[in-house]
Amino acid sequence: MEFFRIKRDIPFMRRALVFNVISLITFLVAVGSLATKGLNFGVDFTGGTVMEVSYPQPANLDQIRDAMTRLGFADASVQNFGTSKDVLLRLPVKSGLTGAQLSEQVMDELHKGDPSAERRRVEFVGPQVGRELFANGALALLFVSIGIVVYLWLRFEWKFGVAAIIANLHDVVIILGCFSIFQWEFSLTVLAAVLAILGYSVNESVVVFDRIRENFRNRKFRGTPVPQVIDNAITRTMSRTIITHGCTQLMVTSMLIFGGATLHYFALALTIGILFGIYSSVLVASPIVMWLGVSREDLVKAEVKREAGGAA
Repeated sequence: MEFFRIKRDIPFMRRALVFNVISLITFLVAVGSLATKGLNFGVDFTGGTVMEVSYPQPANLDQIRDAMTRLGFADASVQNFGTSKDVLLRLPVKSGLTGAQLSEQVMDELHKGDPSAERRRVEFVGPQVGRELFANGALALLFVSIGIVVYLWLRFEWKFGVAAIIANLHDVVIILGCFSIFQWEFSLTVLAAVLAILGYSVNESVVVFDRIRENFRNRKFRGTPVPQVIDNAITRTMSRTIITHGCTQLMVTSMLIFGGATLHYFALALTIGILFGIYSSVLVASPIVMWLGVSREDLVKAEVKREAGGAA
């Protein structure tokens, strides 16, 4: 399905160096922020107390935040949970207090503003558990990245795998850099969004790479310079890219606007990842494939080897 057809190929590769310099600068800014400011880890990673409080009427979140500030939790996360009458509190670790003692203090303070507040659930996440979650999350990112390289190496050729993983890690670092620069809370839901973007971005890369491979195997492009082959592949997939990413972003935008505080950072991470995923698949991964010296002979040899292996 195509909404439009572009008759002339857009010369993306002619400006490949410019785009990659911009990407490198953005990447270095993100890495610099991560190195100096770090991430603003949520209770999931740092440890703390999670409480669910219910009200008979819509809760006044500003009033609850003021109550948490009086208790010394100016950075406490206060958000609706499920309905406007249910509130989820995420409080950092406070030395000298157990989870039970802290929850009692919180409820006493909340009852001063509204005696009808009812405690539904209290969970304590220790710092050790938070460190384990962070380590497991980092391992998940590592294994997903390795799996992407192996998959693309087997499906196409090693140059495609290297290009895709550089582009995908570029997306991940940019997302983390944005959360570091603006000090948005980094929680398990944001980590889930980052992992989702890895798979989403590699899907776009595979579509472009597959069209590049088809072009190299097409007699029409025999003798055509590699940059023009890649330009044609990107141009021919643009309609599909606009439709797919446009529909996905509509859904993510609805979560960003109407999902409330619970889904806000999750949707925000997805939005950043989708935008940079398109950019990296087209203007980062493809130029890297070109600079690594991909040619028709590389793909033909790979096809012959797979056919020989299957016949054996």
